[in-house]
Amino acid sequence: MTTSPAFRSLLRAAAFASILLLAGCVTAPPAPTRPPADTRSEIVRRMPAKVSDRDRWAADIETAFAAQRIEPTSENICAVLAITEQESGYVANPAVANLPKIARGEIDRRAAALHVPKFMVDAALAVSSPDGRSYAERLRSVRTERDLSDLYEDLIGSVPLGKRLFADYNPVQTGGPMQVGIPFAEANASRYPYPVEGSIRDEVFTRRGGLYFGIAHLLGYQTPYTRKVHRFADYNAGWYASRNAAFQNAVGIAAGVTLALDGDLLNPGAPMDKPGQTERAVRRLAGELHLDEREIREALQRGSRLDFDDTPLYARVYALAEARAGKPLPRAMIPGITLESPKITRKLTTAWFATRVDERYRRCMQR
Repeated sequence: MTTSPAFRSLLRAAAFASILLLAGCVTAPPAPTRPPADTRSEIVRRMPAKVSDRDRWAADIETAFAAQRIEPTSENICAVLAITEQESGYVANPAVANLPKIARGEIDRRAAALHVPKFMVDAALAVSSPDGRSYAERLRSVRTERDLSDLYEDLIGSVPLGKRLFADYNPVQTGGPMQVGIPFAEANASRYPYPVEGSIRDEVFTRRGGLYFGIAHLLGYQTPYTRKVHRFADYNAGWYASRNAAFQNAVGIAAGVTLALDGDLLNPGAPMDKPGQTERAVRRLAGELHLDEREIREALQRGSRLDFDDTPLYARVYALAEARAGKPLPRAMIPGITLESPKITRKLTTAWFATRVDERYRRCMQR
C-alpha cells in the first residue's frame, strides 16, 4: 500500500521502459559469462547467516540476473541482498503490523470522500466473499499485502459498492520480498522467465516474481552514479531521482530560489501555462540559458532517462550554477522525501531508507 510522494517517478520510469521495449529500442546487454553455479554459491555465501532456504533464494536471484542479462558481480549481488534484507528480512510475502486496522481505515477514508454512509460499507462487508467468508471476516484476518490484495480484487469484482469505492483500482501497489511496485512489474513483464498462471500482480507476491521485478527496478537501468547509495535512493524514490535532485539543487542556486529536492522535474500532465515549481525556476533562467519554454519542457521530459545528462539544458544549468557558487556542484543527491504510507507509523525519509540499505550493502561486501 506504499504511496510515496515520488510514486509518479516510478510510474514514469515504468512507462518509459515499456515504451522502449515495445518499440524495439532497447539493445539487450550480453548474457553474463559467469557459470550459474558460481553465482549461486556467492549469493549463498553473502547472505546473512540467519536466512533459511538459502539455495532457493540464490537460485531465484541468479535466474533473474540471467534472464535480464545483468552481470552478477559482487556489487550487484550485495545490492539485491541489501534491498531484500531491508524490505522484508528475506520473507517472500511479509506480514504487515496492524494490517486489518490499516485496511479498514483506507476503506472508511474512501467511503467518506465519496459520501458513502458507514452502514452501507458495513453491509457490503457483510456479504459472503468467493471463499465463503464474509468480507469483514477476511478483512479481520489479513496479515500480508497479498491477503489484502486478493480481498480487494474480490471486493472490486463482486460487490457493487466495492467497484464504486475503488473504481477498479487495487490500493495495494507494492509487494514481495523487495517491495517492488506492481505497476512497474506489469509494465516490465515481457522477459519474465516463469509461466504466469494468474497475473503479474500475483507473481509479485512470490519469491521468484518479487525478486525478478525488484532486481529489474534496482539494476535494470544505467545510471551516472559513482556510489550505490544513490541507486538505493532511486529504488525508493524513482529512477534517476538522485540525479534529478542534484539538478534541482543546481537550478535553485542558479535562479536564487529554494526548491524541493524531490527528484520530480515536471508535474505530470501540467499544461504549458501551469508549470511546476522546478520548471518555473528553470524558465526564470531562459534568457541566460538561451532556451525557450518549449525547449525547456522537452528537456525536462527526459528526466526519467539517462540521456537527460546530454541535453543543453543540463549542461548550461550546471555551468551557470557553478559559476555563481564558485565551486563544482554534485551530480547526485539523495532526494529530500518524507515517506508516506498507511504502513509507516513514524517519520521516515528516502535518506533514511538509502542509508540503511547502504549499511547492509557494505556489510554484505565484507562477508
